Amino acid sequence: MVDLHSLKDGLIVTAFWEARPSEADAVAAIVCEYLPQAQREPRVLAFQIHRSIAEPGRFFFYEVFRDEAGFASHQETPHFKALIVGQALPKLTKRERTQHRFVQAETANRRGP
Repeated sequence: MVDLHSLKDGLIVTAFWEARPSEADAVAAIVCEYLPQAQREPRVLAFQIHRSIAEPGRFFFYEVFRDEAGFASHQETPHFKALIVGQALPKLTKRERTQHRFVQAETANRRGP
């Protein structure tokens, strides 16, 4: 297994989805089909999708890519285009994505001037 904290160029993407109330179970079925395909991509280091217990129409994605090129290629895969763009996104009321980098110990311990 890859030590995710040792990746200086790794890219973390988080996403929060809210499904239309009538579409929550359909979205869950789509992401269940999608998840193993995304996890097998060569530049994906970690990929998890979570469904809220209290609000089953809310989903949280945690994705770690080897680099920005890995994220770009992920969005061009047939399964992303068909399942996410083609099927899931039209069933959502909200989608938020953010990109992050790992905090490196040498920079996290530095203090400002």
